[in-house]
Amino acid sequence: MNRLSCYVLMVAVTCASFNVMSLDAPSLPHAPGLKHMGVASCASSVCHGKNSVDLTKNVHMNEYRTWLKQDYHARSYKTLLTRQSKDIATKLGLANAHTADICLDCHADNVSESQRGFKFQISDGVGCEACHGGGEQYLKSHTQTDVTHADNLARGMYPTEQPVPRATLCLSCHLGTNDKFASHHLMGAGHPRLSFELETFTVNQPAHYSNDQDYEHRKGQITSTQMWLTGIFVTASETLNLIDRKLETNSPMPEFALYECHSCHHSMNALGWKVGSYQTPAGSLRLNDSSVLLLESILSVLDKDKSAQLKRQLVRLHQLSGQDISKTRQEAVKFKALITQWRQSILTQQLSTPQKYQLLNALLVNGSNHRFSDFTSAELVFLGIETLMIDLKISQRYGVLLDALFKTVENENRYQLSAFDVAAKKLRRAVNQRSSN
Repeated sequence: MNRLSCYVLMVAVTCASFNVMSLDAPSLPHAPGLKHMGVASCASSVCHGKNSVDLTKNVHMNEYRTWLKQDYHARSYKTLLTRQSKDIATKLGLANAHTADICLDCHADNVSESQRGFKFQISDGVGCEACHGGGEQYLKSHTQTDVTHADNLARGMYPTEQPVPRATLCLSCHLGTNDKFASHHLMGAGHPRLSFELETFTVNQPAHYSNDQDYEHRKGQITSTQMWLTGIFVTASETLNLIDRKLETNSPMPEFALYECHSCHHSMNALGWKVGSYQTPAGSLRLNDSSVLLLESILSVLDKDKSAQLKRQLVRLHQLSGQDISKTRQEAVKFKALITQWRQSILTQQLSTPQKYQLLNALLVNGSNHRFSDFTSAELVFLGIETLMIDLKISQRYGVLLDALFKTVENENRYQLSAFDVAAKKLRRAVNQRSSN
C-alpha cells in the first residue's frame, strides 16, 4: 500500500492539462430539482452492473460493482449503524444516527421525499446520483450513441470531471457548507476531525473510468498538479465562506470547528506558538487557515504580488478574529471574493516543469523553516509535496526521504513541528543537490 492510500485510510476515508475548464460549479446534486432514481436504476448487467470491464464500450460498464465492492461511499450509510455512531447520536440527543438529517446529509444521498424515485433507497449511502446528479432526465437518454456528454450535462448530470465543480462537490461534505456542517458540537460528541485534499482523495478513489483518449476527447484532460491547485483554491474560498456563515455574533461560544483543532488539543507541555507567525497572540484561538497558508506558498511562485496581498489579508483576518466577530465575517467575505477573482488567472495557466519544481521548492522551504507550525497545515503540505513529486516523476527517487516526511504527519497525536521541519529540510537539500548537478 502506498503513502497516499495509507493517508486516506488514516484520516477515515486521473491524473490528467485540460482542454476546457469550468471555473464555476452548478447547483450541487442534492439541491432541489430532478428526481434521484436510485442506485438500482444503474445496477443491471446491461447497464453499469457488469462483473468486469466491457472492452467493447467507451465506459467500463462495471461501475456499480466497483462502487459496491471497493468504494467507501457505498459503506457510508452502514457507518451510521455502528456502535460509535450510536454513541454519538445518544450524546447529541438523537433517536438514531441513521434517521437523523444531520448524519444522512453526508452519509447518504439525502434528497427530499419528492425527489426520490421508485428504486431509491436511503440505505444505499452515497450512491451514483449523490455525485453525478439526479438521473430523472439523463437516465433514459445517456446510453444513446448520438447523445454527447454536453447533452447529459444539460439534462442534469453533474460535471464531476471538472476540477472546480468536483472540488465544490467533495468539500460540501468533507469540509461542509452552510446547510451541511460538522460543528464542534458534533465533533465533541465523537465525530472524527474532517480532513480533505482533492488530488489525494481523487487518486485513492477506486477508478470507475479509464483516462484514455476517448475520455479525454469527451471530457478533457487534467493534470494532477492542476487538480491539486484547484483543490487548494476552492478549499481556501469555502473555508472563508464558512467563517462568514458560521461565526456567531450573538453567542457566548464561538464555533470551534472553524478554528485550528490543535490550538487546544495538544499536551499542555507542547508549546507550539511562534513569534512572527500568522497566529493570533499566544494563548488565543487561531482560525483554521491551513489552505490559505498553502495558497500563499503557491502564489509566491505563480504571482508574487498576489502572494503579498494574500499575506496582508490573512494578517488582517487574524487580527480581527480576536477583536470583532462581525468585522471578521465581513473580512472573510472580501477575502473569498479576492481568491475567487484570482482563480481565473492562476488555474488557467499551463505550468511548465520548472514551475512545478519551483512550487515544490516553495513548499519544502516553507516546510523547513517553521512556516507551517500546526498539524493541519503540515499534512496539507506533505500531500502537496508528494503530488508534485509524483507529477514530476521523482517520487521514487526520493522515496526514503518522502517516507520520513510522511512519518511526521502519520499520527496527529504525535506530531512534532521540529521533526517535520527536519524531514522537510533533508528532502529539500536532496532535491536541490540533484537539480544543481
